[in-house]
Amino acid sequence: MRTFVASAKSADSRWHVIDAKGQVLGRVATLASRLLQGKHKAIYTPFIDTGDHVVIVNAAEVKLTGRKEDQKIYRYHSGFEGGLREERAAVVRKKAPVRMVEEAVRGMLPKTKMGDAMYRKLKVYARSDHPHAAQQPKQIEVA
Repeated sequence: MRTFVASAKSADSRWHVIDAKGQVLGRVATLASRLLQGKHKAIYTPFIDTGDHVVIVNAAEVKLTGRKEDQKIYRYHSGFEGGLREERAAVVRKKAPVRMVEEAVRGMLPKTKMGDAMYRKLKVYARSDHPHAAQQPKQIEVA
């Protein structure tokens, strides 16, 4: 008997919506990364992208536990010498709330070309409306 190996053609890609309103950031990111990688499917193959598309709405209202709102630091670099910038989570939430969710999910995906392809299937929106209704996404609850 031969071992089944999924192919990119055999993996049908579905769409999922996660409502992040009042949910803990890490739990939302963990669920999203598992869906993007395809680990929830029986045909999961580590070296083939069998994942689904994920839409996260209400990213501005995601919850951080403990004192992370004041203590968690987001870093980015301008590319110039001495260009390292640091911002607290409270500031990032006001300026770009989508960035908090995107960075959390990106950190849980593989650091490869395939991980980049998985990340491109992630859509994050600060509010509850999104333009992906035509794909008939399925609502997923965060446990």
